[in-house]
Amino acid sequence: MTLQDTDTISAIATPVGRGGIGIVRVSGPSVMQIALAICGRQVEARVATYCQFRTAEGKVLDSGIALFFPGPKSFTGEDVLELQGHGGVVVLKSLLRRTLECGARMARPGEFTERAFLNDKLDLLQAEATADLISATSEQAMRSSVRTLQGAFSAHIHALVKQITAIRVNVEAAIDFSEDAIDLLRDTEVAQALQDINTQVKATYEKARQGALLQEGIAVVLAGAPNAGKSTLLNALAGSNAAIVTDIPGTTRDLLRQQLDIDGLPVSVTDTAGLRASQNPVEMEGIRRARDAVNQADQVLLVVDASLNRPGENDLISQNLDLLALDNNTTQWIEQYNGRLCLVLNKIDLIEGMTPGQGSTVYQQLELPSFHISAQQGEGLDNLRSFLKNNCGYDEGTEDVFIARERHIQALKIVAGHLENAGQRVSECLHLELVAEELRLGQQALSAITGVVTSDDLLGEIFANFCLGK
Repeated sequence: MTLQDTDTISAIATPVGRGGIGIVRVSGPSVMQIALAICGRQVEARVATYCQFRTAEGKVLDSGIALFFPGPKSFTGEDVLELQGHGGVVVLKSLLRRTLECGARMARPGEFTERAFLNDKLDLLQAEATADLISATSEQAMRSSVRTLQGAFSAHIHALVKQITAIRVNVEAAIDFSEDAIDLLRDTEVAQALQDINTQVKATYEKARQGALLQEGIAVVLAGAPNAGKSTLLNALAGSNAAIVTDIPGTTRDLLRQQLDIDGLPVSVTDTAGLRASQNPVEMEGIRRARDAVNQADQVLLVVDASLNRPGENDLISQNLDLLALDNNTTQWIEQYNGRLCLVLNKIDLIEGMTPGQGSTVYQQLELPSFHISAQQGEGLDNLRSFLKNNCGYDEGTEDVFIARERHIQALKIVAGHLENAGQRVSECLHLELVAEELRLGQQALSAITGVVTSDDLLGEIFANFCLGK
């Protein structure tokens, strides 16, 4: 740990607001002195001690429970004090201020967990899982976070590192001996071992990708002309009246987001302003924001009022696609959004003989998935929900996934690439130095997942996203 990390830190560890109990957490070398100053007595280790929390003048701030956890057997690996008082905002701020007067400083976001990592109480995967568990939005995400927090993902990564290390030892030992090098390159067991490890890495990648979906979910944007039924569709998917619905075009002026849970998959659905030519500065800003949301979406649902169909359905669809693409070439725009764009033909209840269904629509020789629905009647929504899950690769039946982040997924892709390169060099009987370098880079990428090899910048970015007091 650096010199600045020997400071004693303090923060409120419970959410802002009123509650029955609030906790101020303190960690560092000055914990015992702070406990004595505030509680007026020695606090026994791992024993709930009822006491009065006092100011420097001896006035009572609050009364509650003091808990002392001596290092290294604590969350951070340092001496830790928890002052559990009443959960009022003013009470907790006063108690926090008192700890600062006694020599502590305000903790940075995630600094308690960062110290746990630096003191080898947690690896980086477990540290991140702590934040992921707090922010879990479904039971499946919670269970996967717990598995990662308990070390399941870390153990998997360590096992892969161990296997790569075993091959590296043989490869690097043979580099200085030409005969051994030739024999090793000809040894089919080495090529097979590399292939086996890569298969395991790819399987781990799939589990991590599922975990990332559980944690981060997908962002879905509803776009289209005014009065196409976007807000009605949002309400139908949400099962509540989240958006205002009227017959007046341009009711929605700003982005409206709603969090959904589709069989354990977190989905953020954004309703947007209707796309059309407008001179109203407020509506123009709403349309600009709508296009920004479309550009950042994982999935764009172009909602079309099918009841407006005039000679030829494709004409209506073309008009809506042109609205979405704006000044860009529509065909090129759709190609850019291939896999992220689908058509939702709404208001089929107003068209005689039309029933809910799922299919595809061809536009300029480009095939787009399409759905016939009635958002007002709730018809065809199950097909749409299934599409959202399947199109992002979500498997609701997977129980042994690891909660993961984008950096883990990218690292596993890099590892797989280096292993494939190593296998290719072995098969081509190229220099062992090249094989060894690919293995070294692959091992380094794996080790970065658990934090064995990492940069200060990465640590700062990770822990900055934690809440205060954690």
